[in-house]
Amino acid sequence: MREKIQEVIVVEGRDDTTRLQEVYDVDTIETNGSAVSKQTLERVRRAQETRGVIILTDPDYPGDRIRAIVDEYVPGCKHAYLPRAEAKDKRGKIGVEHATPDTIRRVLEAVYEDRVETDLPLVTRKMVLDADLIGGAEASRRRKRLGVLLRIGEPNAKQFVKRVEAMRVTTEEWERALKQLEEENH
Repeated sequence: MREKIQEVIVVEGRDDTTRLQEVYDVDTIETNGSAVSKQTLERVRRAQETRGVIILTDPDYPGDRIRAIVDEYVPGCKHAYLPRAEAKDKRGKIGVEHATPDTIRRVLEAVYEDRVETDLPLVTRKMVLDADLIGGAEASRRRKRLGVLLRIGEPNAKQFVKRVEAMRVTTEEWERALKQLEEENH
């Protein structure tokens, strides 16, 4: 069984997430390039408040740029750095996805917390279903607005449940956001 990392790890793309998940049980936020959206930055801010964040980007100019943008918008993130020589494939391409599992373990073990815990009651999958956010005529609109209120982005139904769980949305935050959503609709 893979070890769970408490913090959410900011990476550049899907291949980076795939590589990390081969080594750890981990949640990631993908920036999808160096033009980091405001919505992505809000997700990172929320993750920092609830779980902590580790930034692990490619050891190149675009990766450094992403790191700087995220760090400026969300101060206090932890930083894990891959050595360039250990993040190259056979053709010389550089990226997190090219690092070996041992290299990834070494750079992340230097910064991650080894506990996953909370005393606060968290939102469950059933609570999401009970809020009529999946299926139905208004579900998509309600889900998108609630995602904005909770600062988890505007995901589809399947991703919404995953993000609520990954970002450790508390029942108090959930009730407050649902109340605001209902007030906006009346």
